[in-house]
Amino acid sequence: MSPDGPPPPPPPPPPRNRGTGSTGSGSGGDQGGAGGGSGNPFSSGAGGSLGVTRILLYGLLAAGVVLAIALVAAGGDEGDELTYTEFLAKVEADDVAEVTYDSTNGKITGNYVPDEEAQADAEQAVDGEDAPVGDPFHTSGLIPFPDDDRALLAEHEVQLTTDFPEPSFFETWLPIMLLPVFVIGAIIFMQRRAQGQMGNIMQIGRSRAKTYSTERPGTTFADVAGYEGVKTEIREVVDFLKFPEKFGQIGARIPKGVLLVGPPGTGKTLIARAVAGEAGVPFLSVSGSDFMEMFVGVGASRVRDLFQSARKMGRAIIFVDEIDSIGRKRGAGLGGGHDEREQTLNQMLNEMDGFEATEGIV
Repeated sequence: MSPDGPPPPPPPPPPRNRGTGSTGSGSGGDQGGAGGGSGNPFSSGAGGSLGVTRILLYGLLAAGVVLAIALVAAGGDEGDELTYTEFLAKVEADDVAEVTYDSTNGKITGNYVPDEEAQADAEQAVDGEDAPVGDPFHTSGLIPFPDDDRALLAEHEVQLTTDFPEPSFFETWLPIMLLPVFVIGAIIFMQRRAQGQMGNIMQIGRSRAKTYSTERPGTTFADVAGYEGVKTEIREVVDFLKFPEKFGQIGARIPKGVLLVGPPGTGKTLIARAVAGEAGVPFLSVSGSDFMEMFVGVGASRVRDLFQSARKMGRAIIFVDEIDSIGRKRGAGLGGGHDEREQTLNQMLNEMDGFEATEGIV
């Protein structure tokens, strides 16, 4: 229906309670009000909390990192760190007493020649006592140890011990234990990614309508300035929604819809919300462009989901803004009967015609 006369400017909308929305726990939201904003920092997806598997995985990863750091810290070398050139210079200066060479990694550890006081104590040491040694040092050598350097050590009477160490328990089993953890973690990560993508694909046909429940402060006809003739005619819809039994006794049927026509900003949405507020029923708002996607059939699927959500509420107002974006005229699509816009419009008309008079959905 078109309002008579020049339309007055619409009043500002009433303040909205932020209690229900797309991220809240009330009935609102882009997915029909099943939001997950519980405020839990551990919330994840529809489950609302981290799974035991993820907590166990994070615990194992943290334990592995701590264990690796502890092994590295425990295996630290003491004493001076020399370059290989400095080590050979110390040998030529007769400052090195003994050397241990690790054949697996080329690591060289040793001790300097003790000072004079330590040497005096060593000469007085009896059998069975440990003779004093000099300060330790370490460096990295070549693999294998060069023969010329062996001859240099022998020339300067440096005791050389070649070590063939066996790998420790942690060095042997830590990679074996951590590998399954990383493999399992990668599998779980990929499964969750796949489930999330599959969930997005399965939800592509869900309606994007925003639901405003009766718990919010309702908009009434008192909030609409002017439009007295429009409010008088549309009040019949309110009476149908509030007292359906009274009209059913005389055989009257509720209108299947109301077409509000007018330029942008003239209060069409405000009038629709006022009808829902006066009748005390939920209000579902959706834009016509929300039905359009790149996939064929998504628009019709979202129309079905929208009306199914309205059926669950019993009585409701469905407001489709800019409906001309999906259907100006039947049969005008470029693709004929297979055009996405025409499929969406046909599904919407089918849902409206399929309602019984007592369902209370406009």
